[in-house]
Amino acid sequence: METYSASVPPVLCNSTTFNLSGSHLCNESLSSRLADKSEHQQYVIGLFLSCLYTIFLFPIGFVGNILILVVNISFREKMTIPDLYFINLAVADLILVADSLIEVFNLDEKYYDITIICTFMSLFLQINMYSSIFFLTWMSFDRYIALAKVMRSNLFRTMQHARLSCGLIWMASISAALVPFTAVHLQHTGEVYFCFADVREIQWLEITLGFIIPFVIIGLCYSLIVRVLIKAHKHRSLRLRRQKALRMIFVVVLVFFICWLPENVFISVQLLQKKSEPTSSSSPSFRHDYPLTGHIVNLAAFSNSCLNPLIYSFLGETFRDKLRLYIEQKTKMSTLHRFCQAALTSVIPDSNEQSEV
Repeated sequence: METYSASVPPVLCNSTTFNLSGSHLCNESLSSRLADKSEHQQYVIGLFLSCLYTIFLFPIGFVGNILILVVNISFREKMTIPDLYFINLAVADLILVADSLIEVFNLDEKYYDITIICTFMSLFLQINMYSSIFFLTWMSFDRYIALAKVMRSNLFRTMQHARLSCGLIWMASISAALVPFTAVHLQHTGEVYFCFADVREIQWLEITLGFIIPFVIIGLCYSLIVRVLIKAHKHRSLRLRRQKALRMIFVVVLVFFICWLPENVFISVQLLQKKSEPTSSSSPSFRHDYPLTGHIVNLAAFSNSCLNPLIYSFLGETFRDKLRLYIEQKTKMSTLHRFCQAALTSVIPDSNEQSEV
């Protein structure tokens, strides 16, 4: 038997079994082994990043959004217009954060191969993604109106109009996902391997409507807010508040841009590379070709919903005051409960003590 000597680990291949094509088959076997090793490494890295997200960011987003809901609802008699927007934003972010646990541990992208599950998950994620971004954008516009006092803001910014705005934002978010889904689904009726997330038109819509337009509006609103605050620099009483507002504005825009930019760049590269290729619903998606990169950009996008409570609430003095008051009330109630329980125990003897007498 003739053997082959090489620097790589031995592969089961000999001249009696393979002739000229034997080396080709050996190369294919070696390539498959290297590919499996690379996939295993990417899987381990993706699992490590998912664990970091679950340990550090997920609790912040989950507990933070719940605290926003609980604290603001507890003081609903003192609820302001920004508080109402905070509640709706927290609902959208909370659903998105809770759903992210399914997505971040979908490391092998298996559910993208199942038409119904892929479509449902993509549709559910888009609705909450649009609602979160739309509320973020509208809150920026509302902040500018409140600060600049244009368009007779006292008449425009009422609680009734705020509730109407929240309802319209939820309707717009659902429509932005359902209307394209219905149109695309009718075009691909009867196809076995069809996923709503892989349609090129839907991805372009997600980039423009879910990132570019909101980011332009947010940037424009906060640039106008900065101009208004700079003009008020002569008032010394407003100087400290102006500095805090500028710092918060910078963090808001920076975090939104950092979290959502990788996701949209990733999708844009996919669309530009496959622009000249024919659209095929059965062809593997871009996330299958680069699973680790797709996983990282997903984690970055979900992180925005985890960081929103820190940015919009915990950095705000109003929410911190409400949270402090809420904790004090709960502490007093707990102390009162322990006092009453101790008083009852001293008056009414324990049943175990009675049995011993």
